[in-house]
Amino acid sequence: MLKAAYSLALREVMRFLRQKNRVIGALATPVIFWFVLGSGVGRSLLEAGSRTRIDYLSYFFPGIILLIILFTAILSTVSIIEDRKEGFLQGVLVAPAGWAAILFGKLMGGTILAVLQAIAVILIAPYSDHHPDLRVIVSLVGVISVLAIGLTALGFLIAWPMDSTQGFHAVINLFFVPLWLLSGALFPAGGAADWVKTLMRFNPLSYAHNALQELLATKPGMPLPADLSHDISIVIAVTLLLVMACAFQVSRRS
Repeated sequence: MLKAAYSLALREVMRFLRQKNRVIGALATPVIFWFVLGSGVGRSLLEAGSRTRIDYLSYFFPGIILLIILFTAILSTVSIIEDRKEGFLQGVLVAPAGWAAILFGKLMGGTILAVLQAIAVILIAPYSDHHPDLRVIVSLVGVISVLAIGLTALGFLIAWPMDSTQGFHAVINLFFVPLWLLSGALFPAGGAADWVKTLMRFNPLSYAHNALQELLATKPGMPLPADLSHDISIVIAVTLLLVMACAFQVSRRS
């Protein structure tokens, strides 16, 4: 099963790398979005309850990493619909490895793509006034990996019962964009309306964004934030629930 899952994951990575426009778009679009919006807002954003102005290029950087993970991990699962139409999915299902190979192969492929792209963007962190050392980078890769597994599983849950790529993209735009907007990626929760704060509190991506933000804000030589374990624990718990839901869904349909 592991060999079959590895082969399917490698297939996802190679499919992505062969599409040069997809590679450029996946990396360039979020970076341009970060630079233009961050430079446009500049220091016009105030911290809630104080007169301290926020450097938006610095604040927005964790949100762009989150956006890259979100769309790379989720959009990698659109291949499930394409594979079903081509008959490839049915062929794998009748193989000895069966549904387990499909599930773990897709999760591995989406996670690898998301982690590689996120690492590429982390390399420009100094331009956003973040200077992570090796310890922080290793911690970031760990958080990104867990988050990528969870988001790929979420995309898998939506893509598995669908037969239309157009329908899949419609659900993505309706559901996942608000998830990102309400994660704290664009604005801090402190100055938001009460009902928005409530939504952000129950949004798992908020805790993922907090973890990324806290890690990037850690100066070289400083200890890791005390609240980090709380945020990561929630991300891990949600990821496990999503993977178990995927396993139940696929095993039932197979």
